[in-house]
Amino acid sequence: MTNLSAIMEHNEKFVEKHEYEKYATTKFPNKRIVILTCMDTRLIELLPKAMNLKNGDAKIVKSAGALVAHPFGSIMRSLLIAIYELQADEVYIIGHYDCGMSSINTDIIIDKMVSRGIDRELFSTLTHAGVDLEGWLHGFEDVTESVRQSADAVRNHPLMDKKVPVHGLVIDPKTGKLDVIEDGYEKLAAQGNE
Repeated sequence: MTNLSAIMEHNEKFVEKHEYEKYATTKFPNKRIVILTCMDTRLIELLPKAMNLKNGDAKIVKSAGALVAHPFGSIMRSLLIAIYELQADEVYIIGHYDCGMSSINTDIIIDKMVSRGIDRELFSTLTHAGVDLEGWLHGFEDVTESVRQSADAVRNHPLMDKKVPVHGLVIDPKTGKLDVIEDGYEKLAAQGNE
């Protein structure tokens, strides 16, 4: 049985038994927060439990490394929509220790792409067209610095409400312990925007 078949079989039973009812909520986050975190599999259940979040409490945006890599990319758009349209009042950027993005080697990724059938010449074409593949695929060296940079990118975005606290945290994917890297309330107080 394929993964898709197993998922669809389970889903049919899930709907038939009305199991969805215990997850009913609205599209607005009860705790009025939006979280940008990593797509790491260890965080799927751990992060919400470590933060005492239940279904409906937060908007959660996920990306490789919890990075805000482009000021006008889909990650930043999602955060802005959460703030202006979906009643989120705070932003949490949450990276994690032992992140795969801290060990990304773009040459190895490109070799893996080629081994799966991507024409190596395409990379030269993209480079000549001005695409910085190294920068686009590259992760980071230090998760705390990466969280600081992403929090800074959100906080200083020209379209971000300057009164919204932007917090930076790092979670331990083994224990769930959260370390505060940047307290958004303190940053607002220091800037006189509280």
